[in-house]
Amino acid sequence: MTDYTRFYIGGEWVEPVGTGRLEVLDSATETVFATVPEGAPADIDRAVAAARVAFPGWSDRPPAARGAILAKVASLLEERRDEAADALSHELGMPRSQSAAIQVGSGIGTFQMAASQAATYQFEQPGDSLVIREPIGVVGAITPWNYPLNQVGAKVAYALAAGCTVVLKPSEVTPVSVFMLAAAIDEAGLPPGVFNLVTGLGPVVGERLAEHPDVDMISFTGSTAAGKRVAAVAAQTVKRVALELGGKSANVLLDDADFPAAVTAGVAACYLNAGQTCSALTRMIVPRAQLAEVEELARKEAEQYVVGDPFAAGTRLGPVVSDAQRDRVRHYIQLGIDEGATLVTGGPEAPEGLEVGYYVKPTVFSDVTTAMTIAQEEIFGPVLVIMPYDTEDEAVEIANSTAYGLSGGVSGGPERALRVARRLRTGQVRLNRARPVRSAPFGGYKESGNGREHGQFGLEEFLETKAVIG
Repeated sequence: MTDYTRFYIGGEWVEPVGTGRLEVLDSATETVFATVPEGAPADIDRAVAAARVAFPGWSDRPPAARGAILAKVASLLEERRDEAADALSHELGMPRSQSAAIQVGSGIGTFQMAASQAATYQFEQPGDSLVIREPIGVVGAITPWNYPLNQVGAKVAYALAAGCTVVLKPSEVTPVSVFMLAAAIDEAGLPPGVFNLVTGLGPVVGERLAEHPDVDMISFTGSTAAGKRVAAVAAQTVKRVALELGGKSANVLLDDADFPAAVTAGVAACYLNAGQTCSALTRMIVPRAQLAEVEELARKEAEQYVVGDPFAAGTRLGPVVSDAQRDRVRHYIQLGIDEGATLVTGGPEAPEGLEVGYYVKPTVFSDVTTAMTIAQEEIFGPVLVIMPYDTEDEAVEIANSTAYGLSGGVSGGPERALRVARRLRTGQVRLNRARPVRSAPFGGYKESGNGREHGQFGLEEFLETKAVIG
């Protein structure tokens, strides 16, 4: 078991104010894997003070020099790739065969992309007035448990690239890999106070960070309910708030799609990280004439997902992150059955032989209507719902029928697919199984949040705009 006992504040590993400890559980064994300090509001106050003092010097540093340090962080995290991947497979449950490339790799790539943006972005644009893009100031970053390093990178790396200083409050559920990242940041040589790390509970340290008068911006990723609370608290000091929240993303299969390929990719886009992905394509919207074909393709594909120990060879689907998450997902599966959806495969019971650990059967429902709860609410588990349509207009209507708008997919002829993609009220759409692009802006419409992460747009989230006239 690993015990982390200190916070990273002002360029040093310091003792927390309180003595509370938070346990990090191994999602496969339900045993304690690590412990971290339980922060108090006073710890946030110390971290914000350090970030405020560090801001003038860091913001004055040439952007290319800031980028060089971020590139070094990426290199140092690369040296820790295997160690961090092991930790993530314990605390989160992603199969070890995937965690190094997906979880750690995305964190490394995000720091690399932010470094590139710092070196190439035009912070001053001449014209009728001189437009200067300046760092907003001290940023409070609150990150989730499902992609710890990627989400920390999307906030911390880009804020630092912009010239901001940062106080990070990561999820207490999966913090171990973030402590490893903090060690890499320390080794990279950031000036004291530029980056600060405090762990703790959202209602305690998260709220203090959001309300703090010396924090200029909050960047939050998490549930829509929690995001609304963060925005309300932050509004008291009129600070900028960026929110990346929930999703219930649609995957529209047009009648000229390559159905075997589209369904296989669609199941994967739903089940990645045991379905614990805010942008997961959880609603497969298909022509009614092809419904039976899609059901059979989805059933066969879902049943190929071997559920088990994240460190076992052949495992494609590990456990979900916690007992609360397991119970939540199983509740939704039972609710789908109760509301009359057709259970194609899976179900609410524990997978055979996996009574210990937070395991859920890979599940597929069909004949799902927009009135059903499983078509409207974010389940955050390996549960795919198939929804039939009769016309293209109806497909678009179904796709846009939820409170969310984070991601989406369309499969079919290129021109038709693009036409449908333009009609989807969502922040990102992948056409014909296209792979995600790291520089593409990521963020949502409606209750999926506001603001964008990654690439140029991710950098600009942390910048103010000044016009100099004369």
